[in-house]
Amino acid sequence: MLDNHQKNIATFIHLSTFSRFFIPFGNFIGPIILWVANKDKSEFIDANGKQAINFQISILLYAIILGTLTIPFFIFKIFNGLDFIDFNGFHDFHINIGEPSPLLYIGGALGVLAVIGFIFELIFIIIASLKARDGEIYHYPLTINFLK
Repeated sequence: MLDNHQKNIATFIHLSTFSRFFIPFGNFIGPIILWVANKDKSEFIDANGKQAINFQISILLYAIILGTLTIPFFIFKIFNGLDFIDFNGFHDFHINIGEPSPLLYIGGALGVLAVIGFIFELIFIIIASLKARDGEIYHYPLTINFLK
């Protein structure tokens, strides 16, 4: 039987991921500290901690993938007028972003996808916190199970 203390700890594990807005890598540090300190007390806390940590690692992996796809599109667009083979310095270098290119549209679309993913991440964390408060284990969507 779950008591309120276990439900509260599981809820705070999920909510501690919001500490990233105040502490660098707080979305990993907070849940890991709470999970490690309390995982032996309850299987419910252990399962919620693993879910929260796995979700944050998955989100980091997805952000790295999106970043590696998005950044080159912007770099190629900005530096398309620079000839690296016949490089004479920056005396006649200018950035012309007046004419949109397909590369800029693709990079922008990937950026919009990242913003939408961030909003869904916040929603999923709130849902997981509410489920933990009610004594349920929430399985985040698109989560890779690094901790089993």
